[in-house]
Amino acid sequence: MPTPSTETSSAPFSFEIETRLRDSSSPSPEQIEGNGGQFQGRTGTIHTPHGDIQTPAFIPVATQAAVKAVLPESMADEGAQAMLANAYHLFLQPGDDILDAAGGLGKFMNWPGPTFTDSGGFQVMSQGSGLGKVIDMSTVKEPLGDDDVAKGQERMANVDDDGVWFRSYINGDLHRFTPEISMQIQHNLGADIMFAFDELTTLHNSRGYQEEALERTRLWALRCIAEHERLTEERSHKPYQALFGVIQGAQYEDLRRKACRDLATMGFDGFGIGGALEKQQLGTIVRWCTEELPENTPKHLLGISEPDDIFTAIDNGVDTFDCVSPTRVARSSAVYSPTGRFNLTNARFARDFTPISETCPCYTCAHYTRAYLRHLFKAKERNAATLASIHNERFILDVVSGARDAINHGNYFEYRDETLRNYYQLQ
Repeated sequence: MPTPSTETSSAPFSFEIETRLRDSSSPSPEQIEGNGGQFQGRTGTIHTPHGDIQTPAFIPVATQAAVKAVLPESMADEGAQAMLANAYHLFLQPGDDILDAAGGLGKFMNWPGPTFTDSGGFQVMSQGSGLGKVIDMSTVKEPLGDDDVAKGQERMANVDDDGVWFRSYINGDLHRFTPEISMQIQHNLGADIMFAFDELTTLHNSRGYQEEALERTRLWALRCIAEHERLTEERSHKPYQALFGVIQGAQYEDLRRKACRDLATMGFDGFGIGGALEKQQLGTIVRWCTEELPENTPKHLLGISEPDDIFTAIDNGVDTFDCVSPTRVARSSAVYSPTGRFNLTNARFARDFTPISETCPCYTCAHYTRAYLRHLFKAKERNAATLASIHNERFILDVVSGARDAINHGNYFEYRDETLRNYYQLQ
């Protein structure tokens, strides 16, 4: 097995590869064929001004500078290495100027580690189409055309070649986002890693519109780079902020590969792989991208956290990824365990005085029982969401940490297969 590199960089942002999955675990021809191509997974380290991120890593989502119902200190205790916040939401409330005055996102929320901010591109799609938080298009029963809006919804965003007009979900005020404005907002937010402004399409959009949006995203990426360079020089007294380009192209191989080749020449510090897709296509689309993008740059996948998706992403070269799902499902009493997900409000837990998982080292499992947590949910006590969220975040963080260790130690495929077999109760 290759020895992980001990070389360090004095640069304000850098990434170093340590162990490649194809070298440490020597996948068989049958495994490679089953994956659809060579495994691109690896471990590494992202160096930022606020600390290192050991990859692959799950990045918990602190949408409005807060992981819902969980303190930053608790996230640190459970092993979180970084947080991701939403530029669109923080622009609307409390305002990016306030975070800038506070010393940046991390300082504002009392999180000393690395931070990410997205660009607002997701809201362009969700508010334009009315699909809300939907990314898996299979859940939308009625197909939408390029100019359609989901049934019962109102269009809140309109795209043109220069940028996007959108209405605030808070008070209906009209706002303008352009690549330059997105960069200005994100520089004010002060995250270590930012994303270029992009247009996220849906799988209901026509091939013609996908091509149009991809070209628009390419031109916006160039404008983001130019504004980022200007602001970096203007704000040279601030810590360096890395900029990731975002790869779109829906489920078209030629468009995904073209987007990668186009953005690879622009000087981005790393790349985000975005876009709506069908779950069964996840690994294939990620692999198209990681085969094209520069190997020595970090790759972030936006919006996944289910165990099978996690391993598919890691198999194919994703270094970091984020998702709101662990806390979202926790608020409805759903919790993860090594043998699958279940709801704590089920009657069978009323007298169950064991933790959610006997093997989980999280704060919740160390101190509370399923019976108590069920009681909190039934009584509608707010700390029910807190305790369930702490457990769920720790579960996903530990799954990914285990994958990282397994790549380094050469037993990744055994770890992956056993974890998925137990979680999904497979024979």
